[in-house]
Amino acid sequence: MLFNKGYEGELTAAEAWRFLEEDPDAQLIDVRTVAEWVYVGLPDISSLGRTVVCVQWHVWPQMEVNRDFVAHLEAEGLTREQPLLLICRSGIRSRDAAVALTSAGFGPCYNVSDGFEGDLNDAKRRGIKNGWKVAGLPWVQQ
Repeated sequence: MLFNKGYEGELTAAEAWRFLEEDPDAQLIDVRTVAEWVYVGLPDISSLGRTVVCVQWHVWPQMEVNRDFVAHLEAEGLTREQPLLLICRSGIRSRDAAVALTSAGFGPCYNVSDGFEGDLNDAKRRGIKNGWKVAGLPWVQQ
């Protein structure tokens, strides 16, 4: 874990999985778009007795920040005191969401730095170098 100004820190996908295993209050939040959830897949934490909370950080197609992001999370029953782990495709949107949630009084908030699909490789493709899927962590596709 590395500390980053504005939120608690960075976790790789594998570290995030261990965190979720060890802390039953921790919640994974997927901040990608609906299209990504449907067509690319979702992390599956059902073996831990939980489901991923899905709330878009950017709303398709304009990709503007979701002004109701905090309200949606509160509607999902998340509390300001529980550990929140945020994931997106590659760790960029989820980092921004972690900063925003920390500013709103939630936390500790962590960014899953390698995301669901991971960084681009030399051929400019995701899903090969790192990330939730590459780590062999459970996931489902609708």
